[in-house]
Order: sequence, then C-alpha cells, then structure tokens
Amino acid sequence: MTETHDEKLTGIRACVFDAYGTLFDFASAAAGCADVLGQKTGALTALWRDKQLQYTWLRTLQGNHADFWTVTRDALEYALDALDIGDRALTDRLMSLYLNLKAFPEVPQTLRRLKSAGLKTAILSNGTPQMLDAVVSNAGLGDLFDHVISVEEVGVFKTHPKVYQLAVDRLGAARQEMAFQSSNAWDAYAASAFGMRVVWCNRYGQRPERLPGKPDRQVRTLAELIPILGL
Repeated sequence: MTETHDEKLTGIRACVFDAYGTLFDFASAAAGCADVLGQKTGALTALWRDKQLQYTWLRTLQGNHADFWTVTRDALEYALDALDIGDRALTDRLMSLYLNLKAFPEVPQTLRRLKSAGLKTAILSNGTPQMLDAVVSNAGLGDLFDHVISVEEVGVFKTHPKVYQLAVDRLGAARQEMAFQSSNAWDAYAASAFGMRVVWCNRYGQRPERLPGKPDRQVRTLAELIPILGL
C-alpha cells in the first residue's frame, strides 16, 4: 500500500536508485523465453531471483566474493536444475536477456523530471560495471544518470555499509541529502540504517522488515517520488 504524507522530503540533492527490480524488471528475462519455459516461467523467475540474492549474502558472509554476473549465472543454473530444465542454449539465452531487461514504464519520465529539477541521479547496484552499462544503454537511459556505481569497487554486496558509502563518496552529498530508492525491502532498510533518506518502491507488496532502519516513504511506483520531493 502506498503511504501518504503531506510533508515533503526536503534538502535532497541527489537521488540514488537500486537497479534490478527498481528501475529494471528482472522478470522480463524469463518472460522473453516463455516460448520454451511455458508454465514454468513464473517459477523460474522467482527461484532465480531468490537464489541470486541468497548467493550475494552468503558470499559476503563467507568473505568469498564473486561478481554479480557469476552469481547470477550460478543462481540460474540452480533454478533450471531444480525445475528440471536442462538446456545450455537456454541458459545462455536467459543470461543474454538479463543484459536487456525492460525498464519499468514510469522510469524514463521520472528520471527526466529529476534531472530537469537539477538533482543528481545515480544507480547503486550489485551489478558489475559491464552488466549495468549494458542494461542502461539498451534501455536508452544513458543520458539520465550522472553516475552508475557498482559494488565491484569495494568487492562486497549489499547490504554492507561500504556499498552505501560508495554513493556518498561519488556524489559528494551527505547521507541525509540523498534519497535512495529500492524495491527490495532489505535494501531500503539497510540504506535507512546507514543514514540515507529512503523511498521504498514496494512494487511487489512486501511486508515491512524487522530490520534496523525505517524507510521514510513507501510507494508502489517511482512516479510517486516526484510529489514526495515537491517537484
């Protein structure tokens, strides 16, 4: 449910976005192979995403980092095996589609509004630089971001505080001067605990987490960010 507040988020100089699930629809990869996956399309999307995230957290805890491309492929291979879908060509096809994920419909106009208002914009993502460059370029959004920041700069995944510090260092703004947007509840809460202002784009109807931090606002689409910032 969208939360309504009369009070705007003030003093914001920069808007920082998570990529996968927030700007780009990770479900569009499996949807692009629905001709082969059929009724297993939804199940593959869910299991692939769950394992992808689990592997980032587990590798961070182990101190055994592998980049997000490797993690994403490992998670996909697990999901295909678990669903009894064995096809190397399909694996390659799905990974290629992950570089061409569709942006959510409201994303381009929202970013243009932010840029026209003079706000800095950035992506802060688990994705590798190559993955992010590809998905941003293929979606035609390259001119709408001042920075595209990958966790590869610090070699750990979200929710490690070093990741959120990357945005502070790169954008030259204080934590409280940043609005961080993520569709992932765990990411939104971690950014809030770090000290950023947070708009949780709860696209998937998740329940509130029992974790440190608390998002300042909860919305269903990024278009709702515009009035929250008083633009």
